[in-house]
Amino acid sequence: MIGKMEMRKTLLITALLAAPVWAEEMPDWFIPLRDAIYDQVLKAEEVNSIGETVIATAKEKLTGADLDVMLARCEFLIGRAYQFDEINDIALSHFETGLALAKKAAKEKPSSGAYQMISANTGQACTLKPVSWVMANGLDVEKYAKLSLSVDPRNSAAKYIIASRWIYGPGILGDPQRGLRDMFAILYGDGDLQKDDIFDLYSSLGYGYTRLKKKEDALIWFEKALAEYPTNKYIQGEIEKL
Repeated sequence: MIGKMEMRKTLLITALLAAPVWAEEMPDWFIPLRDAIYDQVLKAEEVNSIGETVIATAKEKLTGADLDVMLARCEFLIGRAYQFDEINDIALSHFETGLALAKKAAKEKPSSGAYQMISANTGQACTLKPVSWVMANGLDVEKYAKLSLSVDPRNSAAKYIIASRWIYGPGILGDPQRGLRDMFAILYGDGDLQKDDIFDLYSSLGYGYTRLKKKEDALIWFEKALAEYPTNKYIQGEIEKL
């Protein structure tokens, strides 16, 4: 039982603190939804309104598995907005819908994006589902991140998901030194990085140094993250705690 609870704790912390990442370049009409999550200014209902517009545009421009992957991304982000506002029942419904859409897309046309969204939505569902569900599905977070990476080795988002466990895992289940090495390898590697990916890496580097009690190093990376999204409350809070 101890092992199971520690595993759940690892999954919860990793999913809560590791922000969503996409790696591949997103269309311009998707960016307002993505940035609303990282800016952390709008309430969930306002983010949901933006999401509805993005979803309508996606349905006009995409079809088949490509549409389902995009819809899974939208559901994930909308769910995060409700989770930030602690409206967990609605948040979970969005993660469950996103997970179903991603699995549908992966079955129709396996892709790095589809596998990534299975991983992402599963990770967030783990923060809200019962322990029994977490024990049955939690390992899918890393499993599908690795599948995503096997399809597209340049997918920095998949690499990030895998590296996050070492940064955010509690106690002996984490390894901040290893996590920092992996994060630097992604940041300075040959993968695809967008603005949000860079923010995620900077913030995780800051958190890794915090765990090592290297406050000056942590501050450097948190400030780099805040330069990307100046209103992000998570980073503001981490800086205040230093």
